[in-house]
Formats: sequence, C-alpha cells, structure tokens
Amino acid sequence: MDLAPGGPGLQRPRLPRARPLPDGAPGWPPAPGPGSSGPGPRLGCAALRNVSGAQYVGSGYTKAVYRVRLPGGAAVALKAVDFSGHDLGSCVREFGARRGCYRLAAHKLLKEMVLLERLRHPNVLQLYGYCYQDSEDIPDTLTTITELGAPVEMIQLLQTSWEDRFRICLSLGRLLHHLAHSPLGSVTLLDFRPRQFVLVDGELKVTDLDDARVEETPCTSSAKCILEFPARNFTLSCSAQGWCEGMNEKRNLYNAYRFFFTYLLPHSAPPSLRPLLDSIVNATGELTWGVDETLAQLEKVLHLYRSGQYLQNSTAGSRAEYQHLPHSTIPQEDYRCWPSYHHGSCLLSVFNLAEAVDVCESHAQCRAFVVTNQTTWTGRQLVSFKTGWSHMVPDPNKNTYVRAQLTS
Repeated sequence: MDLAPGGPGLQRPRLPRARPLPDGAPGWPPAPGPGSSGPGPRLGCAALRNVSGAQYVGSGYTKAVYRVRLPGGAAVALKAVDFSGHDLGSCVREFGARRGCYRLAAHKLLKEMVLLERLRHPNVLQLYGYCYQDSEDIPDTLTTITELGAPVEMIQLLQTSWEDRFRICLSLGRLLHHLAHSPLGSVTLLDFRPRQFVLVDGELKVTDLDDARVEETPCTSSAKCILEFPARNFTLSCSAQGWCEGMNEKRNLYNAYRFFFTYLLPHSAPPSLRPLLDSIVNATGELTWGVDETLAQLEKVLHLYRSGQYLQNSTAGSRAEYQHLPHSTIPQEDYRCWPSYHHGSCLLSVFNLAEAVDVCESHAQCRAFVVTNQTTWTGRQLVSFKTGWSHMVPDPNKNTYVRAQLTS
C-alpha cells in the first residue's frame, strides 16, 4: 500500500504496487514458532493489487491503520508506518535522514509482526501476511495484513448487556493467562489501554504489540521491584536469580483491573453472581491473585451462568400464569429496559422459560413476552418483553407468552 499525505497527521491510502521481498532479507518470512497454532503468513503483495474501499481507521505515534476489502470480498486491516506520524516526523526533523528514520520507526511494526505470529491465540489478532514495496523515496516499506476488528469504546460497552461485558473480561483473562505462559516467557504489555485492543465478533483481541516486553525486570533487592501505577504501588519479591518475581504478569493483571474489570464486571450482573464477581475485582485490584486463579474464577462464573446454576437461589415462585401462543409474535407494544440488546425495546437473554417469567414479573409494565429463536454466545435465548398483546401476527420462528391471570 503506497501512502500519501491526506491531511494533518493523516494519510490517504493508494493501491499498492506489489514488489517481492529481495532475496537474502534476514528473518523473513518469520518461521512458525512454538507459539504458532498454524502456518506462517499466507497473504502477500499479490493479495493487495486489487483491493477496494480503502478507509483510514486511525493512527498512533508510529503507525497508521486502514480498512480494505480484498478481491474475494473479505475485509482486512492494513498497518504501515505513518509517514505523517509523530515518530517519523520528529526523527526526520532532528536527524534529516528519512530512510534511516523510516527503518527506525518500522522496527516497531516488524516487532509487532513477529509477536503476532509467535503469540497466536484466539485473543491475539490474527496476522494474515505482509507486503514489502517501494513507497515514495523509501525502498522496501512494510505493510502488514491482519484481521479486522472494531475499536474498543468503553462508553458504548457500559451500555451493553452484562453478558457481553463479561465476555470481554473473560477474553481478557484468557489472553493474560496465555501471555503469562507463552512459549516466549511471560509477556507484559507496557502500553495497556483500551485502544490497544479491538473487538472481533464480541471477542476482545490485543492488536498493538510493539510495546510488549518479554524479559522480566532485573533486580538486586525487592526495593528494585516496585510496580508503579497512578493510584498505588506494589512491591514484589526479587528472586535468587535476580528477577522481579511475576512483575510482567502482575502488571498486566492490575491494568486489566483498572481499565476493564472494575467497570465491566459487576454492574447489572445477576445478583447471585455479584459476590463472586466482587471477589474477582477486589483480588485483582489488590493483586492477591495471579492470572491462573483469576482465570479459574472467571471460568467458574461462565459455568454457573451458562448452566443456569446461578438461578437456584435467585428465582422465586411465579405470581401469575402465562398462556402459550405458539408461532406468533407481538410486533409493537415495546418498552425500554436496561441493559437491553436493543435500545428501543426490552430484549434480554434468559436461560429458560422460568427465568423469562421471573423477568416479566419483576417489570411492572410487562404483560407478555416473545421467545425468539436467536441465541447469545452462551447459548441463552433472546426474549422480547412487551406491555401487552393487543396486536399479534403469525411468526413460525417465535413463541408468545401472555399473562393469563393473577394468583392470590
């Protein structure tokens, strides 16, 4: 992908002029390492010859990201050094060596490409390939081709269902467990902010790895093992081998607590799960658990929720009977509730019919509900709750339940 300026700090993508990697270039392509779950990069410059719909997504200090559609129709992300970016611009202003400054900036992209390949995991963005080409006056500029994700917008996430927010926290727990036990050793993310992650079909994935570090911090005493954060510090032990014990893992875990868990885990959760969720938030906030125990507890929450066991102490006997009207739906008569899968109505997930009745009984305005054939990522059915049933229409994929009579 050739890049040209497209406004202050931005670039306008141009279709790439494919050029093969010169023979003898060291270390490319990166061979599949012990962390790989599949073959090395598959796509190259040929895949980018006829891309369409190129859109600028965003940029940081070093790199710019673009969304393009491949000839086969698949949408992917392209990442390259931002020629109008901070890192390249400040280097050129100081040293005047444009090619050398590009190579310095491209080192981050190279490092990220290797780590994406070595750290393959469902919660690490997939690397599809790369392309070397000439761009402007610089030969062999690098473009990486990756899976396309959506930016993590915390304000939007706070308005989503607890089930979807829990999925993000579970994804993060699984990622941190993988990073703590990776084939490269314990990997820490020095730049750990929501913008370093993307969402792919509801799963959280880390995308920015150029600031990742594999080595643990060397030390001569525990005084050298202070983990510093804006709100508080932690002092860790210095091992006999001269490394701060678990610093990489604990840095990741506390960042997960302060950027994700504390906001996304407890709020609007099922009441019976809140004590366990509070324990997870408190333990990660105090670093009394490591990633192994944190993930074990997150997986326990998933099991309780998916199996319906969390309902054992939270459901009550029904105060009303409901009449089943099969193969029908109520197209209107909606009301809003929070959190809902649809902002204009009350669309929630339930484990079974008994939970749907309990939800309807807990809402003063609910007089009926429609069970759809749609399910969430945990297999729970989506149910639309209604204020009445004055107008019903046939629908082979839905079943309606209306309140029949109150019991004394």
